Amino acid sequence: MSNALASIDAAGTPARAPLKQVTDLLGQPAVKRSLPLVFLVGIVLAGFLAWSMVSTAPQRILFANVSDADKAAITSALEGANIPNAIDGSGSITVAEDDYHKARMLLASQDLPKASPGGYAILDNLPMGVSRAVEGERLRQARETELARSIQEIDAVAEARVHLATPEASAFVRDRANPTASVIVKLQPGRALAEAQIRAIVNLVAASVPGMQPDAVTIVDQMGALLSKNGGKDASAGDTRIDFQRRVEDKYREQLAQLLTPLVGAGNFTAEVQAEVDLDESQATRESYDKQGQVMRAEQGAWTGTSKDAQAPGGIPGTLSNTPPPASQLAAPNAAATPAAPGAPAAAPQPQTKQSDSFTRTYETGKEISVTRAMPGNVRRLSVAVVLREEGGKPRALAEINQLNELVRAAVGFNAARQDQVTVISRKFSAAADSAKDGPAWYEASWVPMAARNATALVIALLVLLLGVRPLTKALLKKREDAAPRPGLPIGNPNAAAAGDAGAPLPSVSIDMLEDRGNSYDDRVGLVRGFTRENPARAALAVRDMIKADAA
Repeated sequence: MSNALASIDAAGTPARAPLKQVTDLLGQPAVKRSLPLVFLVGIVLAGFLAWSMVSTAPQRILFANVSDADKAAITSALEGANIPNAIDGSGSITVAEDDYHKARMLLASQDLPKASPGGYAILDNLPMGVSRAVEGERLRQARETELARSIQEIDAVAEARVHLATPEASAFVRDRANPTASVIVKLQPGRALAEAQIRAIVNLVAASVPGMQPDAVTIVDQMGALLSKNGGKDASAGDTRIDFQRRVEDKYREQLAQLLTPLVGAGNFTAEVQAEVDLDESQATRESYDKQGQVMRAEQGAWTGTSKDAQAPGGIPGTLSNTPPPASQLAAPNAAATPAAPGAPAAAPQPQTKQSDSFTRTYETGKEISVTRAMPGNVRRLSVAVVLREEGGKPRALAEINQLNELVRAAVGFNAARQDQVTVISRKFSAAADSAKDGPAWYEASWVPMAARNATALVIALLVLLLGVRPLTKALLKKREDAAPRPGLPIGNPNAAAAGDAGAPLPSVSIDMLEDRGNSYDDRVGLVRGFTRENPARAALAVRDMIKADAA
């Protein structure tokens, strides 16, 4: 019997190849008994690995390109606050995305990372004896840093960098060049700089550098968009028209929203305004004169005349002879001359007779100058369209629409002379408009990714328990029950075969059980029957070897 068992073992487990050796090793009873436990441990480890990979929040770079001293200080501060952190392959410090803002606030309160000295503080580290060129560069760098810090004080600006181009001073006027500046700003997420803020930055930089004009400052954002128009100058005529027209239209839209929201409710209407704005500037000058009430301003002329008894000039030369003659008197031409009495003084010279005159006279007239200057910005034409949402799928009443039409006309200042148009209708809104009104979908909320990670990890754990741990546990318990002797039915009972035929489970038979010398003959017969039932191929090989041995 022992020879048969040995032949069964030799025929069943030949060592021909490494794969066969591994199979034989795994076929050992001790290894077979430990395989379920090893498999169970492997499943648990795989589940734990999957849990750790799914449940771990995505990492986000906290700081990059910092010094080793700053890395040590930042890591120590984060560990003190119980914030998990790590250092990736590039040397950047990373934290969980959920802890990013908390870590930034914590490190900001501790002034970490310690940046290199900037601003005018770098002038304190300036060594003695440096050249004038190095001193000028350090001064320019300090000015750039201080300007960047000043620009970062604006709420919408996260970071800023300033580059100044200051040419060397020249004694020749033709060789002098004005300084220029370039500013790049990194805006906060979802923020934008208004036109007033852009002009404020331009004037701030221009006023901080001697000799710099506002049109020499250029501002660019982190997306590469040019914010300052024409280097700080006013926008072009087309841009000015578009901006002004947009402001006018926005003003009308706000008025309509304030008017219609209390009446029909927010989201139950939409309004569009098209305004044609006159941005042409005109100027006229007018002069008018008052023809009445003329006043002489200047007169220039001369007249000629003759005297009847001409008298030659005489007298003693001197001062008195240079005095002007007395006023002349006109006499009638036919009047007879009166003879002088004897011994009487000489008669006065006869007055002259006016023969002709020539005068040039200038008169002052009334004058009025009127200057009329029309400023741009007048609205030439206005078009307003308002669409109302139907209530309950039914169109609104005509009286209500007409009433709202009159209110809209009054709100926008309807003027029929300008050919303004105002249209109010009632229509059913589409489903897309309803979804836009309700806001973003629920799956776009911030809590959805975290819930998805936790749910996925929980599903993986349940699958490991249901598909791995539970079947293995049942198999182990079943083998133990089969290996244990059943009460009232000994191993060598002749009725065991009948019980096996009846469908009752029988314990498995191994080679060790067959080679056990302590069993009785009946027990060994029962074990051989069970072995033959469980291993028919190996039993056939054993019978063949027994026949060959008897024949020999």
